[in-house]
Amino acid sequence: MRTITQRHTLFLLLLTALLLGACASGPRYPTEGVELAVTPQQAISEAATLRDKRILWGGMIINSTNLASQSRLEILAYPLDSNQYPQTDSAPLGRFLLFKSGYLETVDYAPGRLVTVRGLLGGTQSGMVGETSYNYPLVKNGDIYLWPRNGRSEPRVHFGVGVVFGN
Repeated sequence: MRTITQRHTLFLLLLTALLLGACASGPRYPTEGVELAVTPQQAISEAATLRDKRILWGGMIINSTNLASQSRLEILAYPLDSNQYPQTDSAPLGRFLLFKSGYLETVDYAPGRLVTVRGLLGGTQSGMVGETSYNYPLVKNGDIYLWPRNGRSEPRVHFGVGVVFGN
């Protein structure tokens, strides 16, 4: 009898751990060696001293373009919360350009989608925002986490009973 109770307890503990793990959200990029206090505006004004420093930024995609051998994302930066999720209800921190080797599907990386990025600062690049000149900080070949369209990460475990009808 005691062995059955111990098995049930072990099973419940494992199930609880699995469910809690399924609720984890966001990329959870390590922050060791990351310049967390640096904003895109600071990266422009201190470009020479911050070059090749690792940053962790997030925001909303403004534009995505595939180039010959890399993809470019223009991102409007926002502060990140404790889950590294962009807080779009806060004031924006400026824009930045992310260059990623290879091809990113622009339908997935569309304007309005939220991302969290970890990468190296690579200087600045001049561009235009509407008819206004703008100096963008560049983020080189970083890690990109594309947030689900509905906001936070979707749970990895679903409960319920369903019926599917099809032709």
